[in-house]
Amino acid sequence: MVMKAFLVDDEALALKRLQRMLAVTGRVEIAGTSTDPVEAVEAILKTKPDVLFLDIEMPGMTGFQMLSKLDPQPLIVFTTAYDQYALEAFGVNSVDYLLKPIEAPQLARALDKLDRMRGGMEARPEIRELLERITALAAGRGSPTYPDRIASRSGERVELIELARVTHFFARDKLTYAATAAKNHVVDHTIQELEQKVDPRKFVRIHRAILLNLDYVHELHTWFAGRMIVRLKDEKHTELTVSRDRVRALKERLGV
Repeated sequence: MVMKAFLVDDEALALKRLQRMLAVTGRVEIAGTSTDPVEAVEAILKTKPDVLFLDIEMPGMTGFQMLSKLDPQPLIVFTTAYDQYALEAFGVNSVDYLLKPIEAPQLARALDKLDRMRGGMEARPEIRELLERITALAAGRGSPTYPDRIASRSGERVELIELARVTHFFARDKLTYAATAAKNHVVDHTIQELEQKVDPRKFVRIHRAILLNLDYVHELHTWFAGRMIVRLKDEKHTELTVSRDRVRALKERLGV
C-alpha cells in the first residue's frame, strides 16, 4: 500500500530533492511539504500523514520541538546531519534517519523499515521516549566540540585558517570560500556541510549561499521584499543579503 507522507525542511532545495526522490520510488504519496515548521504543524494535523520526513535543525522551531506539538504522531524519519549521540538514540528506538545529502539506498532502507512497521512486523517507536533519551544522553556527554580551524587547499599546499578570522563563508561559481580580512580562501566543503561542522553559537546561515560569523555583525538594515542587509565590522564594511525566510532566525540569534 502506498504510504502518505509529509515533508518538512527549511531548505527548499533539499525539500524538492527529497520530494523528487520519493516520487521516483512510486511507494509514497506526498500529502504536503513545508519549509516552515510552525506552519507545518497545523497542516500535518489536518492531513494526518502516515509518515513525516522531518529536518531537525530549523529556524524558529527544531524538529524535536515540532514533534511535541503533534498528537497523534505519525511515523518519523529524520533528515539530518545531527550529532552522533542523537543517532545512537534513534537506533535504540528504531526511529530511522537519513543523513544529508540523502542517497537512494538510504531512502530505500527507510521505506522498507516503514513498510515493516505499518505491516506490524516491526514495533512502532515511541517518540516521547526517544526525546527523553536524547535529552539524557546530551546531558551526560556535555556540549559537542567544534573545530578552531579549517583547511584551505591550493595545489599541494594546505593552509589552516582560524575560524575566528573568518567573517563569513560564501558559495560562488561552484566553489565555497572562507572570507577573511586578508583574502578569500577556497575550502573543500559546501555551505550545508559547513553549517553542520562549525559552532552554531558563532555561525548562522543567512542565505542558501552564505554562512555568517555573528561576531562580525555591525549593522542590520531592512531591505525590500522582506529581506535584510547585514553590514560587517571589517575594513571593507562588507554587506551581505539575508534571505527573507532567515531574517527572523538571525534577529533571534542577535537578540533584536
